[in-house]
Amino acid sequence: APSPSTKNPPYTNPAHSMSLFRFLILFILVSTFAQARAAEINAMLKAVAQKSSNSLVFQTLPRHMRRRAMSHNIKRLPRRLQEIARKEAEKAVHQKKEQSKTKCRKARRRHINLVAEFNRRQRKNIWLETHIWHAKRFHMVKKWGYCLGNSPTEKSYRACYRAMTRHCLLQDLSYYCCLELTGKENELLKQLARICSIDTGLTFEEACCLSGRFEGSLNLYRADRYPEDMLGPVTFIWKPRDGSENRHLWIWMHPALKQDILRELKAIFQCSEPEEIHIPEPVTTSIQEEKQMDGVLSLGKKRKKEDKEGEKAVPVKKIIGDGTRDPFQSYCWISQTTSVVISDRTMEILRYRLIGPLSHSVLTETLKAASLQTVRKLTTELNNWWVENCKDSEKVSLHQHQSAIFELLEGISSPSEMPPGTILGLTVGDPRVNLPKKKTKAMPDFEKYQDNDKVRQLYLEGVPVDCAHSFIWDQDICKNVTENKISEQDLNHMRAQLLVPGSHLDLGPCESKIPILLVQQPGKMAGEDRPGWGSGWDIYLPKGWGMAFWIPFIYRGVRVGGLQEALKHSEYQKTPHTPNDFPDCQAGMQFAKELETSLLEKFKRRPPAKRANYVKMGTLSPFVCPWGQLTKNWEGRMKASGEFVHQSSPQPERCKTEGHSFCDPKAEVVEEASPETREVEETMEVTSSEGALKTEDVTGTQDVGERGETMTSDFIVLRNEKLLMQLSAWCYPTAGKDRRIRLISRLGQKEMTEDVFLPILMSYPRALVWVNLSLLRKGNPELHAMICIPTEDDLLHLSKNKLFCGPQEPKHRDIFKHKVQKLKEEKKKKKKDNMKALEGDPLGIPDKEATEEHEDLILGLWADALPDVTSHCSRTLLGYVTRGDFSLAVGCGEALGFVSLTGLLYMLHNQPADKKGIVLLRTPASLQYRFARLNIEV
Repeated sequence: APSPSTKNPPYTNPAHSMSLFRFLILFILVSTFAQARAAEINAMLKAVAQKSSNSLVFQTLPRHMRRRAMSHNIKRLPRRLQEIARKEAEKAVHQKKEQSKTKCRKARRRHINLVAEFNRRQRKNIWLETHIWHAKRFHMVKKWGYCLGNSPTEKSYRACYRAMTRHCLLQDLSYYCCLELTGKENELLKQLARICSIDTGLTFEEACCLSGRFEGSLNLYRADRYPEDMLGPVTFIWKPRDGSENRHLWIWMHPALKQDILRELKAIFQCSEPEEIHIPEPVTTSIQEEKQMDGVLSLGKKRKKEDKEGEKAVPVKKIIGDGTRDPFQSYCWISQTTSVVISDRTMEILRYRLIGPLSHSVLTETLKAASLQTVRKLTTELNNWWVENCKDSEKVSLHQHQSAIFELLEGISSPSEMPPGTILGLTVGDPRVNLPKKKTKAMPDFEKYQDNDKVRQLYLEGVPVDCAHSFIWDQDICKNVTENKISEQDLNHMRAQLLVPGSHLDLGPCESKIPILLVQQPGKMAGEDRPGWGSGWDIYLPKGWGMAFWIPFIYRGVRVGGLQEALKHSEYQKTPHTPNDFPDCQAGMQFAKELETSLLEKFKRRPPAKRANYVKMGTLSPFVCPWGQLTKNWEGRMKASGEFVHQSSPQPERCKTEGHSFCDPKAEVVEEASPETREVEETMEVTSSEGALKTEDVTGTQDVGERGETMTSDFIVLRNEKLLMQLSAWCYPTAGKDRRIRLISRLGQKEMTEDVFLPILMSYPRALVWVNLSLLRKGNPELHAMICIPTEDDLLHLSKNKLFCGPQEPKHRDIFKHKVQKLKEEKKKKKKDNMKALEGDPLGIPDKEATEEHEDLILGLWADALPDVTSHCSRTLLGYVTRGDFSLAVGCGEALGFVSLTGLLYMLHNQPADKKGIVLLRTPASLQYRFARLNIEV
């Protein structure tokens, strides 16, 4: 045995040393990783320790251990949970003591406290005066800075249509914006002529409108930019001449168009901020409310019970201003050079619309002309302005003349019998006094005025110029009428003191006198079918009187509509709706962007197996209409062909997702004779390569992400009335039954020759035309449906078989499917390789460039830049549908939309005489084409 003093080192195992070394390295790596994850570990431990629900302790027990006694006796709980239950009980008692200091619900629901809360909730989205009434009966939406009623909560789709057709539909249009221009007539007309054109119809200089007798409507453009840079449609009213040097003009517009139009008006009149900036009254009110309510109500907390000055601290209700105007900015601008003043009177004048043949009967039963008053009431300033006017014999005779004309409206069968845009000024009494005991249906009295000569004279000549005058133009009078309105509480107190309950309440000199303005709406004026449908009256009121007029109208049996009913009203009139159907203005472009975003989000929420594959359907853009590329592609087709000599078949190019050539007409038509062939073509998956030819004009393609920014920058909408009338005549077939009357009406139009339509093409190479379509047979057109040109064989099949529904589009191949699958595999691989990347393995890091390349891929949607949209499918694309639905008036599907002017002329030039205007419609999620007739109504 070796000596203990031997200095040789002890024997060590090499394998043991290596394992110890590995352990040390592993310990270092694990500790480093744990330190880096320390915050996450702490958060996890904290989450585990805390309760994940709001349930009480006894509710966390298993069901077989729960007892009702545990909820009030802590000792019934297990001992491990008793301490936690005691803490919960103490917390509940403390909260109950705090709640006891607040007022009861009845006190919090007092009117004065509710008004303060309502004013706070109107900071972002302003409420109309009828908001509370609508909020209880309508689906509310927040749009354009307002909170508006969208559609009734009850089933009333057909009922609203019947009201528009047979009785009366009521709408609150007070959210429309009003700009008042004041200045010399020559200065106003000189500058206003720069933003409109006589080619589109009426202008501000129209004699009948300039006198103040009629309301006018027109489309505004940027100064000297017609037909480009459209601002939007407006209506205008001139104040009748009263001997003053200055004239007053009201311009009414949709709130989505207000800022663009106001900016342009300030530019052409060179208006700037006035020296003394008048801050609107609602601003002061809102600031005072914030200061007072911060100390008392805290704008979200309940008022304390012991606060004795709580009632005084809550402000009274004020009329709040316009939601489209910044309250800290001025609302009046003046020009130093021309002395023209632009005033924003939005929400200062309320506007109601009555639609239907009996709307005038509702007016005459609800409103009564104000009685003359010559005695001034000394206690208040109520009706002082009316007393002064009644002392003037000329104004008294004018009021009597207006009242006589207003009474004549009771015997008129429909407002459409009046001259379009007729204006009638009137001063009426308080409509709350004439409330019936129960709801009644207003009906006309035909016996009273059926053979009256005055009614016939009113039909022919309209309202005289002097009767168009109204005191609503005077801002001081409107302010007096608003401030001195009798409250509902006082009015109900007077009713309670009547000797005979329910009898007529006679206020005498205390009755308010309200100046109003009645404007006739002509309804449907274009086209041959349903003339005058949708006619009615617009009522202009001073602010503060909204509900005072609204409830009496309801008691006359009217039905109330919202934004959806207004959309249907314009759809049945076949007129463009603002801003939906104005793609060439900024408001229309913004609407298209928002609609695309909402439809895309809705599409993504559905699972891939439960949504349409638009690539296989041949639909390039299902959520937005690429107007710019449509017009650009048609311009390129015409430049490439040079003449209109070939039949309406697509260019001889190969579609990226179809294999057949467009030169072959047999490949474009679905043969109906052979069912086997039809079945094969319906399910055909064309196997063309990705290297197929794309559109020649690569610069005209638009990326999916950039589509919204450029789609309205390079095209216009044709609104020249002469050209539209010429196109309308060309769209009619020249043979067939009942065409003689139409031919006689078109004798003044020119025949469709190249010498006639080629100059139109040269002047408007990238223009869209507003059209309406009626399906020949069954079918229900939808939003963004495609309008296509039928081939010769399609029209031949239709001539031989009247029951022929239409051809079908062959299925396309989804060329992006393998890319989507590759993207999914890369995402899965990325998750698996995360651990490898953390351990420092460079081979485990996924290729970021390959992943980012396909991040925007969505199964079923076209991901690349759009190809030629006109020749992507077997039928040449002509345009898109912006609105479509089944029409209750006609009994078939109807659609409204835009088509390319170049494509329309190309189609009409090649179609036979008896098939003019026949097109094909295909919804985005269908392969079936439907025959429809295209019309242009002017």
